[in-house]
Amino acid sequence: MSTLWNLRYAQRTLGVKSSAIRELLKVTQKPEIISFAGGLPAPDVFPVKRFEEACHKVLSDHGAQALQYGTTEGYQPLREMIAHN
Repeated sequence: MSTLWNLRYAQRTLGVKSSAIRELLKVTQKPEIISFAGGLPAPDVFPVKRFEEACHKVLSDHGAQALQYGTTEGYQPLREMIAHN
């Protein structure tokens, strides 16, 4: 059974255009492009292993609570550490 998608959305959505950032990011997906405009660092500079270790520690120490929303002020121990350093 085919879905008539054009009947599920408001008619004004038919005129929606792609955003400039979407078009820019589309160009950065090409392997021959090194973009200095998209704000996308080279993937090999990300500290993936350290991030993995940090996530493991946080989830091991705090479980599901680590994934819960916090106060808008932020995580108090982190705020104190930043303030003292």
